[in-house]
Amino acid sequence: MQYRKLFLILLCFVPLVGFGQAKLEKLLDERDRMHREWKASESQKSGIFGNRTKKDMIATNEWMARIIQKDNQIMDELKMLSEIEKTEITYEKNDYKFISQKQEREIGVLKRALQERDDAVREKASNKRTYEWTTFIFFLSTSVLGFLYFKKIKAER
Repeated sequence: MQYRKLFLILLCFVPLVGFGQAKLEKLLDERDRMHREWKASESQKSGIFGNRTKKDMIATNEWMARIIQKDNQIMDELKMLSEIEKTEITYEKNDYKFISQKQEREIGVLKRALQERDDAVREKASNKRTYEWTTFIFFLSTSVLGFLYFKKIKAER
């Protein structure tokens, strides 16, 4: 049951991680494109005698603002991927904790069963000793009574 739950969770998160990676790659490609555009606008000089005009500087600043905005999107995406990883790790940790607790319970059950079996073996061994002593005493008493009986019979003859 627990393994099914883990499988379903992983099945849900794997596409998200893959999608998140693809989205991150797309954002990085867009940022690279924007950076090239910014470099191009940086080198643009439309003023008299090859100087930069106010319009050129505004265009360069607009590209820089777009790059900063894209950087913020990239940071948000990285935070989201980090949260997904943390969630996955938390689920895995909880699953491993559950599995270890279950195994500890099973080990406890097995230890109790082993202890009960050992107690039963000791009890049977003590019963065996009792029977051995009883048989020995019976044999000894029978031998002594037989000896006395034969002695009495010989004395009467």
